[in-house]
Amino acid sequence: MSDPSRQSPKNPQDQPGSTRIVAGQSAAPKRPLRLKVGIAVGILALIGGGAAVASAVNGGTPGAVQETAPAGNPAAELKLGYFGNVTHAPALVGVSQGYIAEELGDTRLSTQVFNAGPAAIEALNAGAIDATYIGPNPAINSFVKSGGESVNIIAGAAAGGAQLVVRPEISSAADLRGKILASPQLGGTQDVALRAWLASQGYRTNVDGSGDVAINPTENAQTLKLFQDGKLDGAWLPEPWASRLVLTAGAKVLVDEKDLWDGSLSGKPGEFPTTILIVNQKFAADHPETVKSLLKGHVKSVEWLNGAADGDKANVINAALKDAAGAELKADVIDRSLKNIVFTVDPLAGTYEKLLADGVAAGTTKQADINGIFNLTALNEVTGGKTSAAGLGKE
Repeated sequence: MSDPSRQSPKNPQDQPGSTRIVAGQSAAPKRPLRLKVGIAVGILALIGGGAAVASAVNGGTPGAVQETAPAGNPAAELKLGYFGNVTHAPALVGVSQGYIAEELGDTRLSTQVFNAGPAAIEALNAGAIDATYIGPNPAINSFVKSGGESVNIIAGAAAGGAQLVVRPEISSAADLRGKILASPQLGGTQDVALRAWLASQGYRTNVDGSGDVAINPTENAQTLKLFQDGKLDGAWLPEPWASRLVLTAGAKVLVDEKDLWDGSLSGKPGEFPTTILIVNQKFAADHPETVKSLLKGHVKSVEWLNGAADGDKANVINAALKDAAGAELKADVIDRSLKNIVFTVDPLAGTYEKLLADGVAAGTTKQADINGIFNLTALNEVTGGKTSAAGLGKE
């Protein structure tokens, strides 16, 4: 395999055979998205529905015909989801630099940009996308709800890069009673982490926003504005949003999530899964070679991120963020963000039983057997390594 870190950055507009839309839109993204506060229970009920997303992807035309390929052959199209976050840099780089499209060959790549995991899972369950970069908790929730038949985790992408940032006058957990905090979306990985940590501090939270501490699931750009307007006291956020609140809105770090993971479950102190790559099980069964090609592009992207010079890395990610989310980041924001993240194809499978338990405690999923959630066989074939599924699937 050639060394991607030595390849010149490419213009994201020059990638052939790929198209991009934003979830719920049929053209370029319009920013900002509408605030979604106070409808937490409704959002949770929608996970797994997906009819609206399916309609949007088909251009709003019921029954639109989707291009298909016979089972066992490479797919005619791969529909891939990801977020406009620095924690999704393997997707940003893989798409913008053409690593994924090149490995897919004649399979056309189309992409959708999401704000948070539950919306991406809704799209995956509806057939609007075939694979997505996502946080672990929505993947677990989908697997549990489907009885183990919806998705498989096929690789890791990023570890770390999530923090609880708060107003400067908040100095400890004891100051949070009665405060209003945000997370990207109900049932998302940062939402579950926030609820689990608050529970460990003796606070009660509810999915309807009531409790000792109010949690309002809010789109990330709106969280920044609400914090600046004094309407939020803090938020548990992925990068670059944690850094944006710290550097541009005067927030301070109350909890760096890496400090909550001692490595006893993964063997890697301070690392916890923030972004993984999942695939629809039926798509993977029908088109295994397409999935392997996706993984080849993904591995190249991670290798590039781990080998590129800091300046090149920031420039490529920033250009991709402008394309995906409509704006670049300031230099200090992207530098701080990248220092908080480890890019890795290891999904850190040993942490998933705890992630499940945290979701159960948070009220966003139910207790279940998650054996089978991983299928790392294609990843290990691509890398020649032995990434562990920790007894929770194939490797």
